[in-house]
Amino acid sequence: MSDSIFDSAKAQLDKALKYYSIDSESELRLQTPKAALSVSIPVRMDDGSLRVFQGYRVRYNDLLGPAKGGIRFHPGVNIDEVKSLAFWMTFKCAVVGIPYGGGKGGVTVNPKELSLLEIERLSRGYMSAVADFIGPNVDIPAPDVYTNSMIMGWMVDEYSKVSGEYTPSIITGKPIALGGSLGREDATGRGGYYALEAMRDGLGLPKGKLTVAVQGFGNVGYHFARLAAEAGHKVVAVSDSKGGIYTDDGLDPKSVHQVKEESRELKAAYCQGSVCEIRDFQSISNEDLLELDVDVLVPAALENVITEKNAPKIRAKVVVELANGPTAPIADEILFENKIHVIPDILANAGGVTVSYFEWVQNRMGLYWEEQEVHERLKKKMDAASFEVLELSKEHGCDLRTCAYIAALRRLNEAVKAKGTLRNFNSRR
Repeated sequence: MSDSIFDSAKAQLDKALKYYSIDSESELRLQTPKAALSVSIPVRMDDGSLRVFQGYRVRYNDLLGPAKGGIRFHPGVNIDEVKSLAFWMTFKCAVVGIPYGGGKGGVTVNPKELSLLEIERLSRGYMSAVADFIGPNVDIPAPDVYTNSMIMGWMVDEYSKVSGEYTPSIITGKPIALGGSLGREDATGRGGYYALEAMRDGLGLPKGKLTVAVQGFGNVGYHFARLAAEAGHKVVAVSDSKGGIYTDDGLDPKSVHQVKEESRELKAAYCQGSVCEIRDFQSISNEDLLELDVDVLVPAALENVITEKNAPKIRAKVVVELANGPTAPIADEILFENKIHVIPDILANAGGVTVSYFEWVQNRMGLYWEEQEVHERLKKKMDAASFEVLELSKEHGCDLRTCAYIAALRRLNEAVKAKGTLRNFNSRR
């Protein structure tokens, strides 16, 4: 496997192009990012010292509309990762049919080492540094790994200071009080759950209750697990960066989440109000969780967790990718050969960007929807995209990821052709 995440990301595109040919100019436009920015962010720390952090923003493509993508604060952030994530966002927006291109941003930092005041200074410093590179009609950021609605609120405030006018549509994933959308908090996990339910019959999953394991019990993984449990499915395992818990009897995600918020530890629990009873459970590693014999495996943490090494040990019937790029290309091939379906990241976790789009629309209209309307609009988008990918899978006989790329390529290719290609400008053809 290539050492470059971006090379791995492009390998997925190359595979789709073997099944679905596009205009050569469309292919050329998708090979490289449109623009990339690297910035230094000086931050005054609480002890009076000065630290300089490295930040990035990439606009990969804007064929279908302004770029869209989150901002992550993580020690592993680098330009290769940000470029790859912006690439995936290009296809994610296209596969669900929203009028956005792909963008992404990040800062190389361990936010756990910073105080809240230091994180605020860093957030405002980042926004000040990239303000001329983004805009509500150019590139619209959102939260990602280790960023949240409060951080987005600081960034909106900073951008408004720089631009000289209040501009809520510059960022999505904001607090409700600052123009955020109802239904945004659980949108990514909810979108993944809607995709699974839309596809379950077509993927041959058993009727009734499914067993589920979730690697990455953060915001996204928690909401997927919560919705699955509320629908009657059995969530048997969840994990975070420290490890996981497993019980064959099934977990109550709400109670596990409540205990984690209070104690910072994962424990099997059942809570009634503020009173929680700890139940018996087995501690397992993140690696062990991936290999559990379940109907549905949900990698909801970071990229490249399913690899050539562990893919042969995966026993789930369906993998729902709520993280970005959790499956290496060679692992994809192994899973397909083993008849394990992968609902790919560019479809499964597109609920977040879809509701971000709804938030952007509401900001521009100055008219805000009730939460149920947001859920209904999201389900309609996710169902349509899921059914389209399933139909393409039947037509081409290839894996779901490749078919999701084909669905996206059709829209991107039409956008390039609409502006004219060699066929239009070469009079001899």
